[in-house]
Amino acid sequence: MATNPLVNIFRTQELRNRILFTVFLLIIFRLGAVIPLPGVDFIELKRSLDTQSTQGAVDILDYLDLFVGGAFKNYSIFMLGIMPYITCSIVMQLLVVVFPKLKKISEEEGGRKKIQKYTRYATVFVAAIQSAFLISSTINDDVITLDNRTAFIVLGVCTVATGTMFLMWLGEQINQRGIGNGISLLIFAGIVARIPNALMRLGIVKSLLRFTEDIGVLVGAVKRGDILNPYAQADTGINPVFILMALVMFVFVVGMIIYEQRGQRKIPVHYAKRVVGRRMYGAQNTYLPFKLNPSGVIPIIFANTILITPIQIISNVGRNIKFFRDLARFLTPYGVPYLVIYALMIVFFSYFYTQVTLNPLEISKNIREHGGSIPGIRSEKMEMYLTRILNRIILPGSLFLAFIAVIPSIITKLFGFPWDVANIMGGTSLIILVGVGLDTMSQIEGHLRMHHHEGLVKKGKIKARNL
Repeated sequence: MATNPLVNIFRTQELRNRILFTVFLLIIFRLGAVIPLPGVDFIELKRSLDTQSTQGAVDILDYLDLFVGGAFKNYSIFMLGIMPYITCSIVMQLLVVVFPKLKKISEEEGGRKKIQKYTRYATVFVAAIQSAFLISSTINDDVITLDNRTAFIVLGVCTVATGTMFLMWLGEQINQRGIGNGISLLIFAGIVARIPNALMRLGIVKSLLRFTEDIGVLVGAVKRGDILNPYAQADTGINPVFILMALVMFVFVVGMIIYEQRGQRKIPVHYAKRVVGRRMYGAQNTYLPFKLNPSGVIPIIFANTILITPIQIISNVGRNIKFFRDLARFLTPYGVPYLVIYALMIVFFSYFYTQVTLNPLEISKNIREHGGSIPGIRSEKMEMYLTRILNRIILPGSLFLAFIAVIPSIITKLFGFPWDVANIMGGTSLIILVGVGLDTMSQIEGHLRMHHHEGLVKKGKIKARNL
């Protein structure tokens, strides 16, 4: 037991305190997700959500509820979660690269703190705008206990914006006093909190028990060729064979995501001998690690934001205009036209974000300035070579990302799974779960090795990746 990594985690006082502190803050996050906004009649709110008239609106609410662990449909003080901060952080990263003035500020002493301060100001503004629109467009007068609707909206906006800033503070505390990766862990906790409810809706235990009892009947159905009949369902409403097939697909997709997150293309770089002062430094051989998917989950977030926001506005504002009603019906979330546009936008943003953050011109310039070279490539053609390599890497990575993003719709259409259940088996949520899990294991392994303990794995090394 002395060499058991789990035992070593709790034997190390510093690591044990960090883990317990992180768990305590995550509990606070989950408690806040069930505290409703002041002035909301929760019973009437639930009845209103159950009688939503348009399927598109329900899908939008389900998507907004996905990353906050049910806090949105509860209309809690954390109904927006940490997503406004994530959006502002991504946009600020792009602005720093695109605008030279912001880039110059970030490179100055204390520049990162200034950029962080701008991001926080933008988060307050975005959270206030989003909460004002969502509260005014999705809450009916029947669920409001206050007499003045305007006063309720103002109170709700202040509460939700404050809740978002409080979550941002919790993430910073996890980074400083916990195991790190605080913002990602908050999103991770919101997604994990929906898994028990999804399994209950799926009835997975009951279906698997029925599958083991009726295995002979199912084998006979396979021979007759009617096992894939979508109407031959179990008592739970879903064919148990479909559940088994979906679980196998889930395990396969998780393995592919891990492989994709850790996949790299290593570009060898050789540095010549150079003299610094009175010392001569010898030649050094290293490499540039180009990841298979350098942009991570950011293209999915961009594509979702750009598509969901106009659809939501059209569904709520233009419902009395025939053109907007037809357009909203055509762009129904997770319909065929929506999925095609969604996949194309993911591929586009994968190229765009990678080209902005991994500029081949700057990379080749830094290599030349430090006396480096790529074997077999002339110095003046280094930029062209790196651009060609990046384009070849991004294409399979972006296509794989688009495939993962549309898996929930495939599972829902083919197997009849509820949408929230299918989203846990694929899509953005699964990528975040796997990625944050790898990051957390990397953080814990780093603390263990720092205290002269073995890591979590006996062979190899867990590599972190950025969300």
